[in-house]
Amino acid sequence: MAEDERKATIHFAGSDFFVGVTPSGHAQTIETDSHRGSAATPMELVLLALGGCTGVDVISVLKKKRQHVTDYRIEVHGDRREDFPRAYTRLYVKHIVTGRGVSEQAVARAIELSDQKYCSVAATVRGSAEIVTSYEIIEDNQEEAA
Repeated sequence: MAEDERKATIHFAGSDFFVGVTPSGHAQTIETDSHRGSAATPMELVLLALGGCTGVDVISVLKKKRQHVTDYRIEVHGDRREDFPRAYTRLYVKHIVTGRGVSEQAVARAIELSDQKYCSVAATVRGSAEIVTSYEIIEDNQEEAA
């Protein structure tokens, strides 16, 4: 294995369950029966991976730009092919930033940097799925605790 390669291991646990162990040693239950809903499916994990990857980038850039972010969430959903393999064809990533005086220009630039330069997951899936990004900025008018 190359020095920068990392190995995940997925163990069959019976009853359509798998346990994935990440290269860093974290366990994740994986469900292949999407109707049972007892754990994340592999395709749900793709959504989480994309949202988590871009979220780390965006919040880091906003902190460097000294934006006063009080809450941040990413909503990710996708369109899938009807036929097998039921791959995502389009992924929608919506960034919802709450804060005080957050600059629209700073948010747009942070998302652009993540999408085009930093997010490895976006770079990986972009070859097979279009990624559509959007954002919303919500002004936080609550008083800060003393």
